[in-house]
Amino acid sequence: MQTVEQVLTAATDSVTLINDVNGGTYDVNGMTQEEINEMVQRNVDHLELILAYEPSDENDETPDVVGDSSDKSSYTDAIATGKAYIAAN
Repeated sequence: MQTVEQVLTAATDSVTLINDVNGGTYDVNGMTQEEINEMVQRNVDHLELILAYEPSDENDETPDVVGDSSDKSSYTDAIATGKAYIAAN
């Protein structure tokens, strides 16, 4: 079973990708704007899914990201950044 910390650590790759694309440091050479937007959207969707993780009952081994008190601002900020990037491009 994954812990909340493990799930959030894995999701950091999506945060980095979104922020790097938005900041112009991600290598998008050879990609169309549509492909870039689709890649950003997939990562936004992934982060939204991760942040919604919660067990459905006491037998569910899904980590309780929703109920965890750790700071999730970098993830929510990346979601907002990704959505703004797509809207602007």
